[in-house]
Amino acid sequence: MSDSPQSTLTRSEDGGHRDQSRHADGLEVRHEPPSPRLSELAAAHGVATEYWDWKGGHITVARATIVAVLTAMGVACADDDDVEASLADHELAPWRRSLPPVVVVRSGREASVVAHVPEDSDVALTVVLEDGGEVALEPSARQQGEHREVDGRRLERTSFDLPTDLPLGWHEVRSAVAGDDGAGASAPLVVTPDVLAFPEALTGGQRWGFMAQLYSVRSRDSWGLGDLADLGELLDWSGRDLGADFLLINPLLAAEPVGHQQDSPYLPTTRRFTNPIYLRVEDVREFAYLPATDRALVEWRAEPLRASNTDPSTLDRDAVWDAKRSVLRSVFDAGRSPARQAAFDAFREREGRGLADYALWAAMIEHFGPGQPWPEGAERVGSELVEGLRSQLAPLIEFHEWLQWLCDTQLAAAQATAVDAGMALGVMHDLAVGVHPSGADAWALRDVLATGVSVGAPPDAFNQQGQDWSQPPWQPVALAEAGYAPWRDMVRTILRHAGGVRVDHVLGLFRLWWVPNGQGPGMGTYVRYDHDALVGILCLEAARAGAVVVGEDLGLVEPWVRGYLAERGMLGTSVLWFEKDGEGQPLPPTSWRELCLATVNTHDLPPTAGYLAGEHIELRDRLGLLTRSVEEELRVDEADRAAVLDQLRDLGLLGERPTEREVVEALHAFLLETPSKLVGVALTDAVGDRRTQNQPGTSDEYPNWRVPLTDGAGEVVLLEDLRTTPRVQSLAAVVVEGTRRGEGCSS
Repeated sequence: MSDSPQSTLTRSEDGGHRDQSRHADGLEVRHEPPSPRLSELAAAHGVATEYWDWKGGHITVARATIVAVLTAMGVACADDDDVEASLADHELAPWRRSLPPVVVVRSGREASVVAHVPEDSDVALTVVLEDGGEVALEPSARQQGEHREVDGRRLERTSFDLPTDLPLGWHEVRSAVAGDDGAGASAPLVVTPDVLAFPEALTGGQRWGFMAQLYSVRSRDSWGLGDLADLGELLDWSGRDLGADFLLINPLLAAEPVGHQQDSPYLPTTRRFTNPIYLRVEDVREFAYLPATDRALVEWRAEPLRASNTDPSTLDRDAVWDAKRSVLRSVFDAGRSPARQAAFDAFREREGRGLADYALWAAMIEHFGPGQPWPEGAERVGSELVEGLRSQLAPLIEFHEWLQWLCDTQLAAAQATAVDAGMALGVMHDLAVGVHPSGADAWALRDVLATGVSVGAPPDAFNQQGQDWSQPPWQPVALAEAGYAPWRDMVRTILRHAGGVRVDHVLGLFRLWWVPNGQGPGMGTYVRYDHDALVGILCLEAARAGAVVVGEDLGLVEPWVRGYLAERGMLGTSVLWFEKDGEGQPLPPTSWRELCLATVNTHDLPPTAGYLAGEHIELRDRLGLLTRSVEEELRVDEADRAAVLDQLRDLGLLGERPTEREVVEALHAFLLETPSKLVGVALTDAVGDRRTQNQPGTSDEYPNWRVPLTDGAGEVVLLEDLRTTPRVQSLAAVVVEGTRRGEGCSS
């Protein structure tokens, strides 16, 4: 879900300005601009009051947008009195706490903790480590003049230095004030890696892997969608036979438990738990112990779904989940052996309240009915009604917890298969930007998510009307108040059985485009986050999992962001069509970044065969997504593609009259001329597929995320076919030869 193919934020040559508030001559007012004090309040909360758009124009954000965004953050700003009161509250907020809500630091770097205590009192700070050890902190020199009258108390600010050799991990800072037993406070202290070290197995040359939409890759035994057993087969084949080191797959995150399944894997109900639609029913141990008559019924339910595996028309998640859920419920009701029950219980204990609340939400959806309104009191975890339902629906809650346990075990088996096949990383998951506004996370984590706004992207070259992804964003202050625990738990779960994670729209860890409800995506603005904390915690959990992190850093990127990601040891994303120099020409391979995942395309573009034919222009025109004329779009696109192909010829990678297959292979051979650490090959490119998986800016207008894997003629390609398809073998040979050549050079 990238927000633009443009790789850098640039300003137009003539320095032209565009203003949301008035025309250049200043005569016609379109939107009221913010007052100076409202702008000051917005800046204090990280809300942008101006920005540069994709054409280089300067935009002043409308007052109404700023008010809506601040209101969504819980900041009163309806009138001038509200603004003044909120500015005063913001200034005093740190003084009203003995300790910050959370402290996130980088290992080996100087850092301190600030305490606010009654004036002239003796305060002691101690770090309690994860392993139970304690470290006393020494106060810095008292800061002269750091006193404040707050709510009738005279307070003093004292800074305490943190040792630079604290171990990585989740620790706690505790304060104690002499003579006042009730004045103690505590705060999480997170020590993160200064730099995320690259896994040892990835040293020495480039490594490559396939990129696949798992649901689209079906085998003869699939139930109409690719599943976790198919994932294991993909890993084994690409790792053992072709020498691939990773497989990047779409988000496998949970969707609706009953009723219509959301097709987009990037609009899940939760970013922590897995969609059980990916379970291979026959791989559940208890399935084998069902009575023969029950197993016969299972075969009856599976038969039409297996028959659909060779159908090139759109996928039907609802039919698949309806059948699987019915069968899985029968398997659950059949019970488990004591050992299996003990393993299930251990999983439930490890996942704790997060799993319990997710399963409760799923049970409530079933109880009240999909799409039905909930009664008053059901909207908040912990209410009397909800806690009563937690007891009433206990068996159904346990069923949904059991489904997650099965997902966990089958994901573990897939990653074990990858390791056995010799892969350095194995599974690389994809982390979606956000969640469905009516989903489990929006319900269970409502205290740390903003309401009244959604995440999106401003207008850009590829999506010229902007995008509204309908997902509630993290509320920055509330997330910090929660000690970033929801972020940590989500990342930790995703990395448990994986060698890497791709963070979709990684720019969202720095700033997100907030769109007020009822407004178009062009009427939003940026909201900043504590990127040091979010990136640091991501690196900490990845270090503990021995995983790599790839940030999808396409779009309107502030120049310093890519440097920061590299500094922290995170890989960026480089897409061949979008890598250009300052003159707009294709970037030479030697100028590409080393710390990146290099690919020819993305899931938001047609496969390369379709892109070469300009099908993305025709599709966007047909769907009414262009703001420039079709002729201009074609002219620009054809010139861009011609420049890339000319570069391939100059490098000796492409002849004068190449076939489509030869062009696709030459484009991938080009990636192997770059210093990029990882090279991704879209499975759709390997089979010659032409159909777009997702067209940004659409929902029902195009069958997004429902397109099965097919070849250039539109015939289904099954998992078993990949091992013998000549086009697949030919492209794989190009990539394998290139990576081996690179290993020789590096040695």
